[in-house]
Amino acid sequence: MNVRPPGNGAGRSEAGPILVVGSVALDDISTPAGHREGVVGGTAVNFSAAASLFAPVQLVGVIGDDYPMDELDFLLRRGADLSGLERRPGGSFRWGGFYHRDMNTRDTTFTELGVFADFHPTIPDAFRSAPWAFLGAIDPALQLEVLDQIESPVLAACDTMNYWIEGTPKRLAEVIAKIDLITLNDEEAKQLSGEYNLARAARWIQSRGPRHVVIKKGEHGAVLLTSDGFFLTPGFPLDDVLDPTGAGDAFAGGLLGYLARCGSITGPALKRAVVYGCALGSFACEAFGARRLVELTIAEVEDRVRSFGTLTRFDVPAGRGAEA
Repeated sequence: MNVRPPGNGAGRSEAGPILVVGSVALDDISTPAGHREGVVGGTAVNFSAAASLFAPVQLVGVIGDDYPMDELDFLLRRGADLSGLERRPGGSFRWGGFYHRDMNTRDTTFTELGVFADFHPTIPDAFRSAPWAFLGAIDPALQLEVLDQIESPVLAACDTMNYWIEGTPKRLAEVIAKIDLITLNDEEAKQLSGEYNLARAARWIQSRGPRHVVIKKGEHGAVLLTSDGFFLTPGFPLDDVLDPTGAGDAFAGGLLGYLARCGSITGPALKRAVVYGCALGSFACEAFGARRLVELTIAEVEDRVRSFGTLTRFDVPAGRGAEA
């Protein structure tokens, strides 16, 4: 895709809109911290809850007539455009999950696709020239449909999941060849590449198309691979994790949101964007669903990002045996 000249990064008011296409769901979530039913979630919602702190969001998805639209009012207040969210007769996409005590192991208890089963994204004309685009972990055939409808964004990014890696490898390969940045977790990176070593897995994925590969490692942070090499950031240490369900999507929202705000996709900007992504992912874990992101302020985000510098900064001794 053609890359437009970067903007001046003056702030949110000048940030170009971010197009996001993905699921809009109602979740039943059980974790060691409690149980909640009918939680507003899905990739598009959790991504938008994070990204809308930095830039306007244009959301494309589908919901049933049972969806509580008032729960998305916070996105409207942040300037999001929901005109691409289609409401159809029938039930919304619903998902249930049970987290074990380590919060890294999860069992899916049920999946009801509802109107999402027949979803084929139609990108409104006003959305097609969005400078930033994120394709959630939907069927690669649908991701390709979106790529055919949008016009040369500054950066097109996508996520994927084990189900598509195993079930539709050829279509997924087509997507990967056309996008600029991919986010996926470490297990998915190894499955996709066939490499057990994470560094080799990242390089293998990069060789198939995307210039930038971001591997999410949950509580252990993230790995970024660009043409400049690797960059690693830790996860933010939380005393309490209530619900990690939307953390990966919030991570992506923070990452693209920051890039949209600064208007740049240079190496330094990408490194900072990964840190912002980790910060937003950590906030998402502090409440069920998107609730923490609804209440979050940009001042809180900036404060946590500064904390990452404290976590990783250290002085290298001048010579062997040198003491502080």
